[in-house]
Amino acid sequence: MTTRTYSVPGISCGHCKNAIEGELAPLDGVESALVDIDAKTVTVTGEITEADVRAAVDEAGYEVDSVN
Repeated sequence: MTTRTYSVPGISCGHCKNAIEGELAPLDGVESALVDIDAKTVTVTGEITEADVRAAVDEAGYEVDSVN
């Protein structure tokens, strides 16, 4: 299982957190998706491609800046 942390500079509030987690959680291969508002990051654990994570974050209205 893989864990990656994505920098998403547009995260600023609980609505952002709920929108992003809501897009990622139901995707096949996602074990967990946690947004850290203060750090402006999304940590995803599971077997999902970076492209699929980027697409889900985009669907929520945000943009992935980088991946760690």
